[in-house]
Amino acid sequence: MKFGKNLSNQIEETLPEWRDKFLSYKDLKRRLKLISVAERPAKRSKVADEDAVGDVAPSSTAVEEEEFVSLLEAELDKFNTFFVEKEEEYIIRQKDLQDRVTEAISRDSKEELMKVRKEIVDFHGEMVLLENYSALNYTGLVKILKKYDKRTGALIRQPFIEKVLQQPFFTTDLLYKLVKECVAMLDHLFSSNNLSISAECDGQNGVPKPAQSGGRVPELEEIKYMQSLYMKSTVAALRSLKQIRSKSSTVSFFSLPPLQSTGLEERWSNNVPVVEQVAK
Repeated sequence: MKFGKNLSNQIEETLPEWRDKFLSYKDLKRRLKLISVAERPAKRSKVADEDAVGDVAPSSTAVEEEEFVSLLEAELDKFNTFFVEKEEEYIIRQKDLQDRVTEAISRDSKEELMKVRKEIVDFHGEMVLLENYSALNYTGLVKILKKYDKRTGALIRQPFIEKVLQQPFFTTDLLYKLVKECVAMLDHLFSSNNLSISAECDGQNGVPKPAQSGGRVPELEEIKYMQSLYMKSTVAALRSLKQIRSKSSTVSFFSLPPLQSTGLEERWSNNVPVVEQVAK
């Protein structure tokens, strides 16, 4: 599948409300097609020739290149603004969720714990999607720059990507730390809640107290369902990230770094049954 189509599918299947925050890949391809191949000179080694004589009028080639790079830099600004805003939001949300978990445990409020668990599951999924956002946009930039160099004979990809590697949207260390802390919260909550459910079983016989038809414990059913959805969405997102990083078997300057693992895929994909969610 071509990258443009894959990008569109990823956006529609994850968070379509982020659509305008992603790389404008199709627009950049259309802009690239307007550049005439025949008008390009021989290959050049830099984005701009800073040593050029000042009184020489800029060629159409230089103007086209400058305009295209300006479009890419506008995309970088868009990525960085969105990514930094999200990171700041996630820091605040994580602290709030941690405080609510602590308070719910101290008050032994099962209802509040159930509510905050659901919010943490959603929060975790959104952070993983932001990791995916970073990887997809980087990959898109590499691909559109490769097309530009191939069409025009210029060599702007490497110097531009060197700049990209320093951008906030590409630096995901803080985001990864937040994801790991969120995973730790979920592991603790699911584990402790399973223990509390076990304690509600009839002591000697270990039979759950029937709270609805069929003798099922509603809270236990909800926990299992949430675990399944949590695993399903997380593993799918992580596999998507891994796929992006393994498109080429050849490691190069433009390759994404190896995916940092939280251990979820290995622990959950083989051990937790998936409950299919009914389409709505």
